[in-house]
Amino acid sequence: MIGFLIRRLLQAAIVVLIVTVIVFILLRSIPGNVAVAILGPSAYRNPATLAQFNAQYGFDKPWYSQYLLWLGHLLQGNLGFSWTLDQSVASLLGQRLPKTIILVGFSTILALIVAIPIGVWQAVRRNKPVDYSFTGLSFLFYAAPTFFVGTVLILVFSVKLGWFGPEAPQGGIVNDLTDWRDLTLPVITLALVTIALFSRYMRSSVLDNITEDYVRTARAKGASGRRVLWRHVMRNSLIPIATLLGLSIPGILSGALITESVFNYPGMGYLFFQSAQKQDYPTLLGFIIVVAIATVVGSLVADILYAVLDPRVRYA
Repeated sequence: MIGFLIRRLLQAAIVVLIVTVIVFILLRSIPGNVAVAILGPSAYRNPATLAQFNAQYGFDKPWYSQYLLWLGHLLQGNLGFSWTLDQSVASLLGQRLPKTIILVGFSTILALIVAIPIGVWQAVRRNKPVDYSFTGLSFLFYAAPTFFVGTVLILVFSVKLGWFGPEAPQGGIVNDLTDWRDLTLPVITLALVTIALFSRYMRSSVLDNITEDYVRTARAKGASGRRVLWRHVMRNSLIPIATLLGLSIPGILSGALITESVFNYPGMGYLFFQSAQKQDYPTLLGFIIVVAIATVVGSLVADILYAVLDPRVRYA
């Protein structure tokens, strides 16, 4: 197991490095002038100012020289400096990351609590009205854009009914945990799409396991249907969900980006949205690094959960 973890950590480092190279090239390919985006259109009338800005931040060098310079700072723990917010990227992420973790954490927990029983219920009631109903709802929420779902929830539950606030909590972490009425709609918005995805996989997994030999053996030994379902089938059916949970982290974080923008939630996703509008490359790269690490860690956690959920899985 230790050897497996070491190999996966080395693979993770290589993956993160490749991701940074690709993202760095793509960011440098975006049309527009960074100096003008930072200094304003009036900078066009002062070529000396543009040249000074490009020289100060290395934009007068080839892209690979810029990347090596940025990578050297990264290896020293320096994520760069935000030109637009006049603050280090590390401090910005330190302020915004906990808020995004709260949003993503609550929505993912809610999605698992709701999606797993729904998937099991659909499998047990296969081809019944309840199965068709949940299947239709899952397709609807999975196909609907996150910003559309959030907007509809605001119009219905905030504007029409007045049950929840139209804007997410704007204070610190304590406000996020106490102002539950303002945090409810963002969490539900992000959770609905995840529930639609997880419930479909859970239904398919349960249907596959119900026909296995160990289920017939357990029933032949006199075990009740409820015991077989929740004690045996349930555990084996969670293996695809463990994989999906690890691999869906990028999708959940991208959904958080849209959700934070819709509800004006000052998290890491909203910071990325604002930085993309202003071509704040250091902040964008810092966000990508966090997402890449979260993806690799999620994949590693999924592999470890394999061994926990299925004793037959062993990593030599």
